[in-house]
Amino acid sequence: MKQVAATPVAFVRAMVLAYEMYGKDPEPALRQAHISPQLLSLPNGRITASQMEAISGLAMQELDDEALGWFSRRLPWGSYGMLCRASLTSPTLGVALKRWCRHHRLLTDDLVHRLTVTGGVAELVIQETRDLGPMREFCLITSLRYVIGYACWLIDSQIALDETAFTFAPPLHSDVYPLLFSPGPVRFSADRTGFRFDARYLNLAPRRDEQSMTLMLKRALPLTVLKYRRDRLLAQRARERLKSGVHSTALLADELNLSVRTLYRQLQEEGTSLRALKDEARLDKAMDLLRRTERPIKQIAQAVGFQSEKSFSRAFRSWTGSAPTAYRLSQRPSAPENAVNRLARH
Repeated sequence: MKQVAATPVAFVRAMVLAYEMYGKDPEPALRQAHISPQLLSLPNGRITASQMEAISGLAMQELDDEALGWFSRRLPWGSYGMLCRASLTSPTLGVALKRWCRHHRLLTDDLVHRLTVTGGVAELVIQETRDLGPMREFCLITSLRYVIGYACWLIDSQIALDETAFTFAPPLHSDVYPLLFSPGPVRFSADRTGFRFDARYLNLAPRRDEQSMTLMLKRALPLTVLKYRRDRLLAQRARERLKSGVHSTALLADELNLSVRTLYRQLQEEGTSLRALKDEARLDKAMDLLRRTERPIKQIAQAVGFQSEKSFSRAFRSWTGSAPTAYRLSQRPSAPENAVNRLARH
């Protein structure tokens, strides 16, 4: 399959700076990755993900620096693999990310990672403690992609980002950022660099072992470029919005920052469907109205999206095994219990 050239060649120019810093010639690596000098000179040139993987891997090994010259000390080949292994046995993603933040400071304190949770929203922020110079953009974007790529791989799930922010101004190739940090918006010239996401992802348990990590580390670089497709919380997030009153498929997909087609596909991959989630939301609302109110069945049918009482009753029976009226009666206290309750109140 032909790949789309979407990765900014500006990132390659940052690697060339690393070669120059270490006094080495980048030309053989560029030639091996099929990146021409003419492409490097284009202000907004692009390369494919495979080319980015090739040049990154070559540069890291030839320079023996997985940070590619960003930091005040080099990070020898295998440093980030060690960082991944240190979090592998964590009971939850939250513990894994806290370990990542703590252990990254053992490699360098030029960047400080911090994970916080406020009101159900998790935020991972990177603080710069030194001037990163012309490598700043490439360092920050790659550092965030390292974290989110590893986190998604560890729990075998896409982590839907609510927002990603960068302290620098939008670059010429800013259009690539939403591809790397999705589905939420990306802000530039912000007061911090980091991303926010639903804190419930932090409670998910890792699904990887030592063997799968060994395989992943052989080709870990795509995790920093490609998006993870599966979202283990998607059904739960869709269910909540449906129960809050969002019934339109288009509106639901928009609130989840997905296309309608992608929403259908990802729910199917999770073993459910939009129809099943909608039926679940309608059933929950109908049962609640039958328990708490004396509204006629016809009104309840309309309230949960049915055009007739007959179709609602048929659907309710298929969901629960009983008719709406029978369910309502089964939820009421018995006559003796009502008498006891009246006496207790007096």
